[in-house]
Amino acid sequence: MTDDTQIRTLDSGALKALAHPLRVRIFDILASQGPQTASSLAALVGETSGSTSYHLRALAAHDLIREVEGRGTARERWWERPKGRIDMPGPDETMSPANRAAAQIVTSEFFRLRHETLMTYLNRPQSEVPEEWRDVGLTMTTHLDMTAAQVMELRGELEAIVESAIERFRGQTGPDVRRVSLRAEIFDLPQADSRRNIPEEGS
Repeated sequence: MTDDTQIRTLDSGALKALAHPLRVRIFDILASQGPQTASSLAALVGETSGSTSYHLRALAAHDLIREVEGRGTARERWWERPKGRIDMPGPDETMSPANRAAAQIVTSEFFRLRHETLMTYLNRPQSEVPEEWRDVGLTMTTHLDMTAAQVMELRGELEAIVESAIERFRGQTGPDVRRVSLRAEIFDLPQADSRRNIPEEGS
């Protein structure tokens, strides 16, 4: 069984199996909402259960998902995403054209869904949110001027915070518990030539 802390880097076969917008969405739903059947997924994504069943089998063939042990019947199977972390490689010039295209599909759809989730959160009516959950979320953006070494140091600090949260709250259940999305991003922006030649203050 996959360990919670294990990181699996998708090989070319798994990447190609996932390289379909509907499969990325199914994979994301299983991660965010827990085990589902082909029928429940069909209702969530607006497809037929035959279609979702086909895509579930394709994902299972590469161990991206698995059947829930001891749950379901011969006619209604439950599926889950195995525990552990997934490293989805983005498009890279060293990849074959087919693998690079697959990686582009997966990353593009993954971040499209991520943005869609954020916009749903930002635009939902407050009347639909329990009072104790109002104003608990945080979205923050800033721009800094840093060296590569400083970014790596800050990245390590952010990763440590996230890892600590994973250890503290993994598997927590209860009437007041909700699934939340914890996101951390830090990356360099495209550098305009004119920006490189801005003199330091006082010079």
